[in-house]
Amino acid sequence: MRKILLTLAAVAPLAACSTVAETVRGPELAPIGYPAALVPVQQTYLPAPDAAASSNSLWRAGARTFFGDQRARHVGDILTVKIDIDDRAQTQNSTQRSRSNNISGGVSHLFGLESSLGRAFPGGFDPSNMVGMEGASKSAGTGTVNRAEKVSLTIAAVVTDVLANGNLVIQGRQEVRTNREIRELTVAGIVRPEDISSANAINHTQIAEARISYGGRGDVSRVQAPPVGQALAERFSPF
Repeated sequence: MRKILLTLAAVAPLAACSTVAETVRGPELAPIGYPAALVPVQQTYLPAPDAAASSNSLWRAGARTFFGDQRARHVGDILTVKIDIDDRAQTQNSTQRSRSNNISGGVSHLFGLESSLGRAFPGGFDPSNMVGMEGASKSAGTGTVNRAEKVSLTIAAVVTDVLANGNLVIQGRQEVRTNREIRELTVAGIVRPEDISSANAINHTQIAEARISYGGRGDVSRVQAPPVGQALAERFSPF
């Protein structure tokens, strides 16, 4: 029991720090699991092969086969990810609940003090109706969700790992800077080689454990975000 309490005491500050960091920086994407394998943190790049030109020939040294499969299948290969999200969700729930109860109880004998209790209470004393309780509760709730999302983007991703069954782990990141604002697009997940088209592209719906993030950072995003003090107050306020 003491070890459990010490463990909880050690983990509690870490959980609090994580909550504070999430409030300040926003929610973080969960790591990809397959089901429990983590994506490599460091990106792996293959060295560029020596490509000496050959005169009067369509072929060059170190080039891939002319009629071979050019789809991504090795670590370091690049493929195109087409993101076309057009989702709509609408949910409406309504709940009602009520309950009432009535409990009464009495005793036939109370240590022979029935007559004494009768004299102590001028209004009369009835041992058969000694205890009585009543209670009632009622609750009602409604909820409505109406959400629409539409994102249409294209990004190049890199194969970061090849799993034992041949599936590919991919990661891609793209940044575009306009004045003092940076737009960020990231994608990661697991794909099957047979789902990659002949144009070396894949749709986002064919990515397992997909993690897609689209956002930005800079002056505009900073102004739109609430101040840190206000965010912390709203997060931890008990009222």
